[in-house]
Amino acid sequence: MDVGPALGLDGDVQVALTEPTSSLQRRAALLAETVSALLEARGGHVSIVGHSSGGLDARLLVAPGIALPTTVDVERCAARVRTVVTVATPHHGTRLAQHFTSLFGQKLLALLSLATVYTLRTGRLPISFVLRLARLLRRPGARPIGVLDQLFLQLLGDFSGKRRRAIEDFFRDVGSDQGLGAQLSPAMMEAFNASTRDRAGLRHGSVVTRARPPGVRTFFRAGFGPYAQATHALFAVLYRFAAGRPSDPPRRLAPPDAETLRRAYGRLPDHRANDGIVSTRSQLWGDVIAAVWADHHDVIGHFHRPTHVPRHFDWMASGAGFDRPQFEALWRTVALYLVARSETVG
Repeated sequence: MDVGPALGLDGDVQVALTEPTSSLQRRAALLAETVSALLEARGGHVSIVGHSSGGLDARLLVAPGIALPTTVDVERCAARVRTVVTVATPHHGTRLAQHFTSLFGQKLLALLSLATVYTLRTGRLPISFVLRLARLLRRPGARPIGVLDQLFLQLLGDFSGKRRRAIEDFFRDVGSDQGLGAQLSPAMMEAFNASTRDRAGLRHGSVVTRARPPGVRTFFRAGFGPYAQATHALFAVLYRFAAGRPSDPPRRLAPPDAETLRRAYGRLPDHRANDGIVSTRSQLWGDVIAAVWADHHDVIGHFHRPTHVPRHFDWMASGAGFDRPQFEALWRTVALYLVARSETVG
């Protein structure tokens, strides 16, 4: 989908390669290096779209006076950013993060990262892998680390020798920095928000996601194939982990944002609403550009549409009902937001 030229956007799209388990400071430094290289090559201004914790990387990069572990001029990079759009980002943390702070959690986070790579390569995870992982997560009192190692090696073994060595080297390099999981807890994100100011003149927009609670409806929506039902079982476990608590402090919503959520979901989401990874109300920051029924990965193309070109493969069958037409409508809305910002400042 290339809506940029049709909407008046002219520019390059650059993917920032960060490290999935590293601290926000390290990831924001890598983002700064990507922005710096882009500015050297083309100049102009930059808009950043960050999915999940990638949105926090962007916010940290553009925060005034921030110091990051990199040799590039961070302030120069930040000053050239016009717009930051965050997608399904845990601005106020996620309850799921508490499961990533232990040694088990760190290995689980690495395993989920490898599972994403595997899905992009093959289109689906082995059913035996999904069932074993779902059973393991359902039993919080018995989580042998050795099982995670076995599952990791199971996926890794399906890659070719050269690619397998590259993946092993990558996870070995990032293994020394496992700071992300702890930083995404609600308490740590409260401190992050208190110390990370928004840059004056820079526009922030957010895309908010919400999956339907696992139940009979999502069971049927997910599909009856063994793979769909296996990944739906995994989604149900993660949805339960990501749900907030009644004691979580309510967050005040601007009237336009509250209206956007009501139009999308029929009523304001409560503390339980989430996308399988992040609480829905944790995702609001700046302007609410769009609110959609989708799981955490649907909005970046991980829904079931294998016949489309390019093909779409579902990471987890959540039964949210998100599909290609919704995907195109969402990203057209994001593009229009970027165009409006460009016209305002340019």
